Amino acid sequence: MNFQTSCLIPPDHPSLAGHFPGAPIVPGVVILDEIAAAWRQGGKNYQLTGIRSVKFIAPINAGQSFAVAFTSVKTSQNQIDFCCRIEGRVVVEGRLEIGCGAAL
Repeated sequence: MNFQTSCLIPPDHPSLAGHFPGAPIVPGVVILDEIAAAWRQGGKNYQLTGIRSVKFIAPINAGQSFAVAFTSVKTSQNQIDFCCRIEGRVVVEGRLEIGCGAAL
């Protein structure tokens, strides 16, 4: 299962007020929440059960659009890789654990 979607954390998101005032960057937990939401929209009959690994390579700024791509892991039916890109550059990557059944 492979798909991609676009995400954007608005500049007025409540988490940004205290996260580097004057030059806000999006906290990792907010990025992971967006990745989970993107998975719920496109993952259909698979629920997210965990985050196996994640690597934050570069910051995502408030109001900056980024693409989230999901790619099946050939060696495992219950894992899927993801990456976030800004203008083609990978800024976050990792692996999710998924399970069959209705999404929560």
